[in-house]
Order: sequence, then structure tokens, then C-alpha cells
Amino acid sequence: MVHGRVSRLSVHDVRFPTSLGGHGSDAMHTDPDYSAAYVVLETDAEDGLKGYGITFTLGRGTEVVVCAVNALAPHVLNKDLGDIVGDFRGFYRKLTSDGQLRWIGPEKGVVHLATAAQEGKPLWKLLVDMDPQTLVSCIDFRYITDVLTEEEACEILRQSQVGKKEREEQMLAHGYPAYTTSCAWLGYPDATLKQVGCGTSFCRQFKVKVGADLQDDIRRCRLIRNMIGPEKTLVALYSQALAPLGIGVATGEQCHNRVIFKQLLQAKALKFLQIDSCRLGSVNENLSVLLMAKKFDIPVCPHAGGVGLCELVQHLIIFDFISVSASLQDRMCEYVDHLHEHFKYPVLIREASYMPPKDAGYSTEMKEDSVKRHRYPDGEVWKKLLTAQRN
Repeated sequence: MVHGRVSRLSVHDVRFPTSLGGHGSDAMHTDPDYSAAYVVLETDAEDGLKGYGITFTLGRGTEVVVCAVNALAPHVLNKDLGDIVGDFRGFYRKLTSDGQLRWIGPEKGVVHLATAAQEGKPLWKLLVDMDPQTLVSCIDFRYITDVLTEEEACEILRQSQVGKKEREEQMLAHGYPAYTTSCAWLGYPDATLKQVGCGTSFCRQFKVKVGADLQDDIRRCRLIRNMIGPEKTLVALYSQALAPLGIGVATGEQCHNRVIFKQLLQAKALKFLQIDSCRLGSVNENLSVLLMAKKFDIPVCPHAGGVGLCELVQHLIIFDFISVSASLQDRMCEYVDHLHEHFKYPVLIREASYMPPKDAGYSTEMKEDSVKRHRYPDGEVWKKLLTAQRN
């Protein structure tokens, strides 16, 4: 049972200069600096309980999300933890439906990204152990009942009780299959592609960023295919719809909210659904998308990488397999080998699979020294870089 009230909220603009090495680059985002609005909640509980939250950004604009987090702070400060846990759905609605803030972002944009950053077991286990009715009570079904009702969601979870224990044991023993994008960012020169590719040879599935120049895309794909060999899977990420050619379309990384996912599913517009742990408004909203994907029989292959996205999404996809989809057919989760060293509880990859976290929480806590050094613009790393740019 949780006790205490939220007594303090602090938010930090944390940025990593990944653009210097071309990490994370693609046809649309040529110079991303992986960044995050990093929130720390403190309570008045005697045990010194704290909560940590992240929402992912690409550098400029992080300060806007920080402002939005501070604007939402009155909905969180001085709130009793017992009341929040007792009505997760109501608490979620307060954060996403502020009568004035919703004008600049009703369940989308910076306000929704700010919401994503405010939320004894690891999260995946907490969700797995919830009974269907309690789990469903955390979800806001507004605007999606035309495809998924609360009763239908409960029934999906009840049906997935069969074999649940065995699937949990399978995850603990073997983990959830991963694919990597680390080997093929669009801004990497050939020498870096070869160097990084050798370091990701443990993977069985690879994703290549393309879209800047067709002939160069073909050349790079050939280079990577020769590097990884013929027996491994190579995926090229194009923005164009390729369904008419028999190629499945995967999307969702930048979907604003559950309503967009609902509409894509209704339109049969995607073959693979990519949730993002920080694009939607918290775990609660991601749960609704996982359940809709199950109803439409669409595999979920999450987007990850960035700052902490792998740490967060592993909880959601492991829960999905154990309690919702009950399948690994055509399913895998993105893994990018960047910035994990800045987290207190980093992901564990073993034999190209995510191993279930054992530490309590959502794996979001960053190391204090990392936050201090990379805080923008006054952290040590950015002071040096900004001074060098001015000179």
C-alpha cells in the first residue's frame, strides 16, 4: 500500500550531443541530439520514496516540454499517492484535460509529451499481476469505444490468462526478441557502418535508415547485407506506403494518441504497430493501444532507442506478450545501443533478446552525475560545446 503526498516536482532539460557522431540520424532528422525532459517526484513519506519519469525529444524544443511539465505540476503536487493509485483513470484525465492547457494540446503535442513524463515490483510484473478489472480501470476509453469497450478489454485479458504462467517463465528464461538500428543510421559514413556493424553482430534482425538518396540507399543496403550475411533479416525503413507491393507497413512512432492508432487500425492502414513509450501519455494510454492491436490481430513491434526508450518499452512489450497478445509471431522490439550507461537500471540484452528487468519501477532513473553533466545549457558538457561554437 502506498503512503504519502507528492511534495516536490523538479524537471530537467537533459541533452546528449549525439549529432556529433550522426547517431539517430535519418532522412527527416539529420542532426538529432538525443534529449529528455526528466522529471523527479518526491514525497513526504518517511521512506524517502521518489518517482522518475522521462519523455524523449531531439534537442531544441525540450525547453518547451519542460515548461509544459511545470504547467501541469499543480495537478500533481500535494496529491495523495493513495488517491492517485485508487483512481488512475481519473488522475490521467486531469493531466490530459486541463481546461486551459488543452487549448494548445488536447491529448497531443507538448502537453501530451509532458504527461508522459509524470507517472517492490518492476512495472511489467506489476501489470502482469493485476487482475483484468483493475488493469482496465487504469485506461481512459474515451473516443475509442467504437472499436474497444471496457468489457471487451476485460475479456481479452481474461482469455489471455490461459498459459500466462508459462509465458512469464519463457520471458524470464529467454527474453523478448530484439532488432537493432544501431548499425545503420543515415548519417554514418561507410567506415562507421562497418565498425558499428561488427559490434551488433549478435543480433538477428537489422533495420536500415533510408530515404535521402535512392542510389545511395541501394548501395548502403548492399554494404550492410554483405556485412551481416544472407541468413539475417534486413529491414529498410521507407516512409512511403508499400502495401500495394506486398510489403507490410509499420508505423506508430509519431502517432499523437490512442485515437490516431484507432483510426489506423480501422482503416487497415498498417501491418505492424509501433508503440513508443514516450510519445503517448503514459503507460495508461499505451495499454489501450496494446489491447486494440490485439483485437485487430496486428503485431506490436515497438519503437525504441533515444534516451531511455529501450529501458521503458521493454516493460510494455514483455507485459504484452504475457498478458495480452500471447504471441511472438512476427514480433520484435527495437534496440539501440546508445546512452544506457547513463541509467541506474539499464536494459539487459542477452542473445539478441530483452531480459525482463528485476529492479522495482519503470527503469527510468538516471544517474545523478549524468543529469548534472548533460543538463542544458549549464551542464559541463554543454558549457564546453556552446563555448566552442561561439569561438
